[in-house]
Amino acid sequence: ELSGALHLFSGPQGYERMLEEAHLDAVLICTTWATHASMAVAAMEHGAHALVEVPLGLTLQELWQVVDTAERTQRHCMMMENCCYGRDELMFLNMVRQGFIGDLLHGEAAYIHDLRERHLNAETDWHLAHLATRNGNLYPTHGLGPVAQYMNIARTDDTFDRIVSFGSPALGRAKFAKENFPADHKWNQMEFKCADMSSSLIKTKAGRTILVQWDETSPRPYDRKNLIQGTEGTLAGYPTRIAGEKISPKPEEDLTHAHAGGAEIDDMGGYHRWFQGRQAEKVMHDKWDHPLYKRLGEAAKRQGGHGGMDYIMLCRMIECLHNGEPMDQNVYEGALWSAVAPLSEKSVNEGGAPQVFPDFTRGDWKKTAPLPIVK
Repeated sequence: ELSGALHLFSGPQGYERMLEEAHLDAVLICTTWATHASMAVAAMEHGAHALVEVPLGLTLQELWQVVDTAERTQRHCMMMENCCYGRDELMFLNMVRQGFIGDLLHGEAAYIHDLRERHLNAETDWHLAHLATRNGNLYPTHGLGPVAQYMNIARTDDTFDRIVSFGSPALGRAKFAKENFPADHKWNQMEFKCADMSSSLIKTKAGRTILVQWDETSPRPYDRKNLIQGTEGTLAGYPTRIAGEKISPKPEEDLTHAHAGGAEIDDMGGYHRWFQGRQAEKVMHDKWDHPLYKRLGEAAKRQGGHGGMDYIMLCRMIECLHNGEPMDQNVYEGALWSAVAPLSEKSVNEGGAPQVFPDFTRGDWKKTAPLPIVK
């Protein structure tokens, strides 16, 4: 019945009629950034759980509104950070939880993805409007979400304290537009304010550091960094590499040489060994794959969606709602990760001045249990 009635809810305000008439249990919000927070609030006000694409909101005021509404209505509001469900991200979480790299010190997160052609050839310009008027890390969560989960950010162990941000010159988009569109085209009439490369450094309450970078303009290989460093080892992505006192390859393991995944003899005659490469990747997955990936990985490969991570995320959301369990990412995490964008903008505008993160949990992060290793 609902499927046949969906045409009744088209148009800019169609979602409001849908919420009034359809009596939904949950909604997925997959719209432009500017509407995420208002639609999430409306959904929760109508008794539906809100499952929101990144980011959860654009301003601190919006993020507080989402948090306050979730608390008042007692509805779930999860920001759907799908990269938390990538195979290596799940594997790293599993390894960190088992203590393989010791006490955590530092993380690195990024979203580096050359999207010039997609953005400048798009029929609508809502995304470019952000790039023309804002300067900061506007899209931080794909890399940051997994790293924050490794560190138990906003869950018992630690939370974000402050951030400093800087940006490179903003040259690449104008150059691309000039080379690919007529002089009188709208993209050549637009002044792009946002830096080509945004770099931020977060300091946590426990003293850890997290580098967060964003670049959708430069001709670079795709990279989310996905690095977590501890006192006894380091897990790193792009390419996937693992090194540590407890987990590096043993001399007898047949991994041949460093760039294919084995041992390198340094100039001092000592051993420097790590897992890297296709041969080593199978060894890593066999040893440390997350139980959730072991259960859903084959189906995820068949279903697709960013390599299967979308499928695993959707399965988990439905499982949590059906079973009455907390969502894997709570509303406070979605708000905290999303707050990087407006705070980085303010830091850039103030010459790199530190900006303090709000505590969306109002102190409750200290008694919020870590995300378990879901079986």
